[in-house]
Amino acid sequence: MNSTEGMGMEAKKLEVPSLELLEAELKKEQYKKNYSRVLRSTIFSLLVVAAIAVLVAVLLLPVLQINGTSMTETLQNEDIVIAISSSKYKTGDVIAFYYNNNILVKRVIAAAGDWVDIDGDGSVYVNDKLLDEPYISEKALGDCNIDLPYQVPEGKCFVMGDHRATSIDSRNTAVGCVGSDMVVGRILFRAWPLSEIGFIK
Repeated sequence: MNSTEGMGMEAKKLEVPSLELLEAELKKEQYKKNYSRVLRSTIFSLLVVAAIAVLVAVLLLPVLQINGTSMTETLQNEDIVIAISSSKYKTGDVIAFYYNNNILVKRVIAAAGDWVDIDGDGSVYVNDKLLDEPYISEKALGDCNIDLPYQVPEGKCFVMGDHRATSIDSRNTAVGCVGSDMVVGRILFRAWPLSEIGFIK
């Protein structure tokens, strides 16, 4: 091999890439960096949204499944409902509360200081006034072992299930009245089944 051929081959080896090729490689590297940054940002955003959703579900809008028949016809067994976390409620509201490591759902009948009386037919009187209860389909005295008339203690409320014959509630000392510190929230909305979706009255 002569020196002229050797120089020609060396020139080929040291050939500088074209500007177009360099720009293409630069774009490729920038795309990789941008893709990686967007992917990390998206994953972070999804994790934040998921964490917020969990906090909202646990702290502000608990989702509960009804177990049992103590609230029929208003709520049925296995209904899924959404509550709003609040210790503020009024007579007629349906609330969820802790009882023996379980969550029960009942209706608020009377507030602290009110007098509750129930006759043998199951008609409920609060402060000597007959309670209008369009949400119940059948009256019953139910499992009642408290002395009537009964005054609701301070800081508590008197609750009853809408299915009066089967519900164990404030009429029985086993459950008693509910303190505000026991309340999970007020039941607002039924999310399942879809055929019954809507606000709870």
